[in-house]
Parts: sequence; structure tokens; C-alpha cells
Amino acid sequence: MTGAGMAPRDFLTDRLMLGLVVLVALVLGMPSLKPLFATLFPRLDRPLYEAESFVRLTLDHMALVGASSLAAILLGGGAGIAVTRPWGREFRGLLETVATMGQTFPPVAVLALAVPVMGFGPEPALIALALYALLPVVENTVAGLDGVPAPVLDSARGLGMGPAEMLFRVELPLAAPVILAGIRTAVIINVGTAAIASTVGAKTLGLPIIVGLNGSNQAYVIQGALIVAALAVVIDAGFDRLAGWLNRWSQR
Repeated sequence: MTGAGMAPRDFLTDRLMLGLVVLVALVLGMPSLKPLFATLFPRLDRPLYEAESFVRLTLDHMALVGASSLAAILLGGGAGIAVTRPWGREFRGLLETVATMGQTFPPVAVLALAVPVMGFGPEPALIALALYALLPVVENTVAGLDGVPAPVLDSARGLGMGPAEMLFRVELPLAAPVILAGIRTAVIINVGTAAIASTVGAKTLGLPIIVGLNGSNQAYVIQGALIVAALAVVIDAGFDRLAGWLNRWSQR
């Protein structure tokens, strides 16, 4: 392989590592930036958010994003597979309608409806984020499976493969890059949207942002936003790496 062919992979590797370094530096080193924020915002009595550890907030944020994204992947991916099977095609329109409604219905509205039933905490946020992430997972799962060439499916049948074997050995491997793109979109959406979960008592990186907005403390807002942005960059770069690996694997 030429040096030019290696350049994209090297760039992605560097972007991921650089993002990780910046993220870790921000999460662990935010307290050391207190003098900087005090200088930038001299009128603030408390220029650094110290009610919660940024390490704990980041871990809780990632846990909420991971759980909600996993729920969306399992539900959306399973449903997407189901409606591309002969026995489930009649439900395809209904599934796409429900997934679209989940995307267009504001997460804040879902939180407002879920809190009276489930109370404050991460549970209503988990439901809201999972619903919000369904559409890209469903759409890309259906598109990826529909995009498998018919001659490939005919060849698999000619080799004596049954429906389940064709799905796991032929269809899903070929559709994996498209499905991964939908999962990537869903996860990145959830990284940013999870910040609003702090409005219902969930501890996320949105906590300093919301406290800062309520108290006109721009320093708090910047601190929370910087870490959310760095986390999104790291996850996006990680998906880039995974997509490249999947593309090479599917072409073997």
C-alpha cells in the first residue's frame, strides 16, 4: 500500500487520539482552569462549577447515552430487520411512521410526560433519548438490508442457505456499513441531547450548562459545553475507525 493510501487511516487515528487527549485533559484538568475562567469572567463569584465532579458527570453522561443508544439499536435494528422479512413487510409503513414521530416529538415533551409517571431521575431521560434515536437506526437498517443486491441473495439461496443463515452470513455483513451510519447518527444525537436530561434530575454534563443558564453564569455553560463537544468528537472519530474496518471486512 502506498503512503498516500495510508494517509486517511493515519489522519483518523490522529483525530481519535487527539480527541481523547483533549477530552481527558478537560475532564481531569478542569479544576486547574479555574484561574483562567476567573480572569475571563471577573464578575463571577464562582467561575468554576464545583457542585459535582466533572469525572462523575462525564461517566453518568456516557452511561445514559450508552443505555439509550443500545435500547434504540436493539429496538430499531430488530424492527428494521423484521419489516424486511416477508412476514413483516406489511408493518413497514407503520414502523416508519412511529419512528418518524419519535424523531419529531421533542425530547423535552417526552420528559414532561414521563416525569409525572416515573418521577425525576435518569429513567424518563432514557425513554426520551431512545425514542429520539430510533429513526436513524430504523431507516438505515431497512435501507442497508434493501440494498443487498438480488443476485447475491439468489446465489446464497442456490448454495442452500436458509433465511436465518442468509441474514447473518450475507445480508447483515453487506448492510453493516449503512446500518453503522445510522447508529453513528443516533449516538451523536444522543450525546448532545442527553444534556437536557439534567432538567429532570439526571446527572449529566448538561448540569453545569443548565445551572449556568439559570444563574447567568457563562463560565459554567462553557465548561459543560466544551466537554460535551469533546466527547462528541471522540465518539465520531471512533465510528470513523469502526466504519473503515467494516468496509474492509465486508469487501473480503
